[in-house]
Amino acid sequence: MTLPNEPNLPDSESENETADGAPSLQPDLEAMLAAARPGGQPEGPTRCGLIAIVGRPNVGKSTLMNSLIGQKVSITSRKAQTTRHRITGIASDGDTQFVFVDTPGFQTRHTVKGTAALNRNLNKTVQSVLGDVDVVLFLVDAGRFGLDDAKVLSMIPKGKPVFLIANKLDLIHRRADLLPWLKQMQERHPFTEFVPLQATRQADTERLLGIIRPYLPEQPWFYDADALTDRSDKFLAAELIREKLFRLTGDELPYTSTVQIDKYEEVEGGRLNRIAATIIVERDAHKGMVIGESGERLKRISTEARTEMERLTGKKVFLEVWVKVRSGWADDEHRLKSYGYE
Repeated sequence: MTLPNEPNLPDSESENETADGAPSLQPDLEAMLAAARPGGQPEGPTRCGLIAIVGRPNVGKSTLMNSLIGQKVSITSRKAQTTRHRITGIASDGDTQFVFVDTPGFQTRHTVKGTAALNRNLNKTVQSVLGDVDVVLFLVDAGRFGLDDAKVLSMIPKGKPVFLIANKLDLIHRRADLLPWLKQMQERHPFTEFVPLQATRQADTERLLGIIRPYLPEQPWFYDADALTDRSDKFLAAELIREKLFRLTGDELPYTSTVQIDKYEEVEGGRLNRIAATIIVERDAHKGMVIGESGERLKRISTEARTEMERLTGKKVFLEVWVKVRSGWADDEHRLKSYGYE
């Protein structure tokens, strides 16, 4: 960030000298100060903090974070457990930097055959995030609270500011119907704030940012002003392929499928990304579902993923995607780590 313009100096001082002819230290000092600040950070007091977005699977956490950031950084689909990693999204506005952490939906089915290790990994990710944040956004469907929601709420550490975020407000026909439900929710937990909203509506997400702001500590920003996420382009490429995989296979394909990036290269002076990826499935029958008749489904998955990568990165993308069977990967700790699970 550049410092405020200094007033015009006499010619003798504009050449980096003081009035008595000694060299001036001011230009060097300005350069040092500018280099020490994160790019674009405003001068004066600033706020910055971590905000966790938690809730049951498929409640809309990734949709909310993408809306808060203003760009896709976390994948979405109607299939539960689309998010499997801790994903950070960053929004910088005025004097405040909001660092959002989108978490997997908490899994209550630890002993489902073939997925125990994956489910344990997802839950550890949620629990580790909650210990570090300044604010927790507890996301539920407006007017609904089930056992799966209760399990997530019970995990939130005491002493943290917890906002009750009632999503999908557009599905509530009479807002007065929410009052009895809200009273019940306040009896369950002393929520710091109650924010009804529609996650995809910009006015609602801007209002939420304004409510969060005073709860964040006064401290320097963690990231540059133009940062949107701490995840690499390679990671986001794998996530986009997985999103298209889930969206185009629907309920046919079990969620025990993942994507591994085998090669990610920037060529032609950075104008082209050359990517090779593998979709990992559990069974031969699942491989057939992904490939589709005459390879049409795999071709569509690849095309839609490539198109979105090009839109997000502003570069041309050459994408190759294969499908391989790795039985038992979701219950194998070693394989989970090799596929990038924390």
